[in-house]
Amino acid sequence: MLCVIDEYTRECLAIHVRRKLNSQDALCILGKLFVRHGSPQHIRSNNNGPELIAQAVRD
Repeated sequence: MLCVIDEYTRECLAIHVRRKLNSQDALCILGKLFVRHGSPQHIRSNNNGPELIAQAVRD
């Protein structure tokens, strides 16, 4: 499950549920959010797998 929350407003921007999420899934979801809300100044991740520590997400 990928939950994206705005830490300032505490608004839930996205919840994406799948058995397995990979970095491509995370990039797709984040890309759509960036188009809709603009690029964030910071991204914080609390992950238990390699999805959000991929080099592509950091770039």
